[in-house]
Amino acid sequence: MKIAIIDDEQDMRQSISQWLSLSGFETETYASAEDALKAIGADFPGVVVTDVKMPGMDGMAFLKRLMGVDSGIPVILITGHGDVPMAVEAMRIGAYDFLEKPFNPDRMTDLAKRAGQQRRLTLDNRALRKELSDGTVLMRKLIGSSPVMERLREDILDLGQADGHVLIIGETGTGKTLVAHALHAVGPRAGKHFVVLSCAAHDEEELTAKLFGPVGEDQDKPLVEQARGGTLVLEDVESLSEPLQARLLTFINQQGTPAETRIVAICNAPEPDQCEGALRPDLFYRLAAMRIDLPPLRQRGEDILTLFTRFGEQFSEEYGTEAPQVTAQEAAQLLQAPWPGNVRQLINIAERAILQQRRGSGSIASLLMSDNAQIAPQAIGDGKPLKEYVEAFERMLIDNTMRRHRGSIANVMDELCLPRRTLNEKMAKYGLSRSDYL
Repeated sequence: MKIAIIDDEQDMRQSISQWLSLSGFETETYASAEDALKAIGADFPGVVVTDVKMPGMDGMAFLKRLMGVDSGIPVILITGHGDVPMAVEAMRIGAYDFLEKPFNPDRMTDLAKRAGQQRRLTLDNRALRKELSDGTVLMRKLIGSSPVMERLREDILDLGQADGHVLIIGETGTGKTLVAHALHAVGPRAGKHFVVLSCAAHDEEELTAKLFGPVGEDQDKPLVEQARGGTLVLEDVESLSEPLQARLLTFINQQGTPAETRIVAICNAPEPDQCEGALRPDLFYRLAAMRIDLPPLRQRGEDILTLFTRFGEQFSEEYGTEAPQVTAQEAAQLLQAPWPGNVRQLINIAERAILQQRRGSGSIASLLMSDNAQIAPQAIGDGKPLKEYVEAFERMLIDNTMRRHRGSIANVMDELCLPRRTLNEKMAKYGLSRSDYL
């Protein structure tokens, strides 16, 4: 976390910078507020510590200017004796807190840590909001080049532009809520309300109040009102009682065509027919006018290896260790696993594999065996021809090597002992482009 320190006295700047650096912060110092404003912009990834009494632009004027740049930047003011009323006014304007000279350095460190946590949370929330409103970002999260994933992305782009209600059906962990986000983000409602409710997380009385009211004076509006004009996502819609299904159907019918509020219903069902059986027919057919069936991971072929590699890289960076190299045997085991928990289960195994790697023990095979020990043999999908396993492993190996060498063809040729022509042919065959790794 960065700390920007603004003070016209060099000794004070250096003293504060040295103390905060020893406390683990990355510091930047400025002799004037004018210089600091040139460097600190919106989404500055840190905290500002500034003196109040400075020539030119003082700390109060600087605070007001900074709040106009980004009102979420935490500003800690350093005040002289007797300036407390001014500091209180500064906090009303938007300052995080103030320190009165002479101050305890430990108190400054504590304030900086708490302000840094607040700033990190603010920036994370902004990034999440941006992500959830950016269809391009969300579509990139739907990783995979298998035919079923290509078709899924096409369906999202097509249905996202429509006004009709959508029913999303899929097993646990297949990414149903992510698809609902993407449907909203790529369509004309992208800038409007997006409200999610888990129907299985509340009893009938709570669910009725949350969805339709009545709502007390000190409570939020019912969700059907909050989502007006946007998208209302109902997770686990199959758990709705008969009376609530009837009320939801009435709400849908009252909206007319096109619907003011789009309903995206999510059904968590291993078999598509189970969802139809759990809902009253008139509601099912209203919701299923547009329908997306998410493929289970075991049907996505080499996407399994691509996903495992990507998540492994993310966790290796997070835990500060190298990702394990997947052997041909382990690749075949990953492809053959039944994956009852789908992508969510794969993420868990990728993280545990990285933790094992850090300890220097364990194997991917042992993780798969412990995860799938309770799965009946008949639950495992049909085998694939050896050629498919070989090709999937070959593609993963070239992809990983290209990624590791940042697209350096010469280094990849050397590591894999492949002539350039053979490498080019295989990359073309597997849809790999050097430009994606630069």
